[in-house]
Amino acid sequence: MKRFLILIFLPLWLQGCASYYSHSAVFQAENSRGEPRQVRLTWETAEYPGWWPVSDKATPISVETQCSERIWRLRDSSQDGEGSCGEGIRACGDPKRDISFPGASPVGPSTVCLAAYPSGSGKRIADIDGRLELAVSCQPARVSEGEGDNIRNLDYLRASPVPYMVYTRKAPRGAFRARIPEFQESICDGN
Repeated sequence: MKRFLILIFLPLWLQGCASYYSHSAVFQAENSRGEPRQVRLTWETAEYPGWWPVSDKATPISVETQCSERIWRLRDSSQDGEGSCGEGIRACGDPKRDISFPGASPVGPSTVCLAAYPSGSGKRIADIDGRLELAVSCQPARVSEGEGDNIRNLDYLRASPVPYMVYTRKAPRGAFRARIPEFQESICDGN
């Protein structure tokens, strides 16, 4: 009976040792058409005390561009579905949806299209603390698809040889200041 109770309560106790946070950033930039847009990054972390044997964990970083349905997911080596495009925090290109910058040649499945570099020496999403550089090295092969009222915008953050400097905020999960910043959607009317 004692063993049974330990097996039930141990996982609950282990989860209780973490502190949970929401992270976000919003900045202004241009999409590949040169239109001014807001770009939003969001992810969550579970941080464990230094004495605890489990390392900090994080969800993938979602990168969204205002007025677009395309959402990028940046992953690191500690996460499932990380892709096969190298080390660090990155998102692999889709040969059907992306082309390289510069040059506009098709990308392969191992091409890094977006990469995040935390300040300091961290190489995991859980290591990001207040600031990161976001490198974009691809552009959409098509900025939209569909016809008439069924047009979907697939444009995203403009590729650049210089990374974007992004300042992030961190708040305890569930706190009022942890709310995800909303896009101003009125700018998208008519696009």
